[in-house]
Amino acid sequence: MVRDGYFYGVGLLAAAALLLWLTSWPLALVAVLLAAFFLWFFRDPERVVPVGPGLIVSPGDGLVTEAVRFETTDGPRQRISIFLSVFDVHVNRSPIAGTITVARYQKGKYLNAMNPASASENEQNIVTVCGEGFEVTFKQIAGLLARRIVFVPVVGSTIARGERVGLIKFGSRVDVILPAEAELRVRPGVRVKGGASVLAAMPVAGGARA
Repeated sequence: MVRDGYFYGVGLLAAAALLLWLTSWPLALVAVLLAAFFLWFFRDPERVVPVGPGLIVSPGDGLVTEAVRFETTDGPRQRISIFLSVFDVHVNRSPIAGTITVARYQKGKYLNAMNPASASENEQNIVTVCGEGFEVTFKQIAGLLARRIVFVPVVGSTIARGERVGLIKFGSRVDVILPAEAELRVRPGVRVKGGASVLAAMPVAGGARA
């Protein structure tokens, strides 16, 4: 479990005990239910990370809402967007193994994460990881309810595929920017798990791939 879960959960349980002593059990029950929600929301399950060359895993749990190709100043890229509801695990993981070359926080709005405009206008943290001869960028994007983005590593850090890197509190969105040649393994409407679901795979010389 993420440390925040204990912070909120224990605090609300203490509040429940105080309410039970000073008032009546219905109010205390509300605090207990809220404590249970926070303890559940900040869960951090173990995941089996796929092994194999060129695999790109999901940085978060949620529903794939978009998979598109687009143009950048550096050439064509692909973007996969994943919506995280309040019912999903909100711990974020690195999509590939490598070195963090960019970690940039950007202030912004708090539009609904399902709104396409949230990808560019919302508060977000933009991270680029370079490894295995290619780079992947992922964005931790705040949503309508999300008010805090947590990212632990710093530029220059070496991380493993599927390694925990942070979280977004409450409903949010994660965008993954992939090389144009990556072969997508998911489509809109599919649910994915952070660190465990393969989003795409890079072509491997000789056609060998796990």
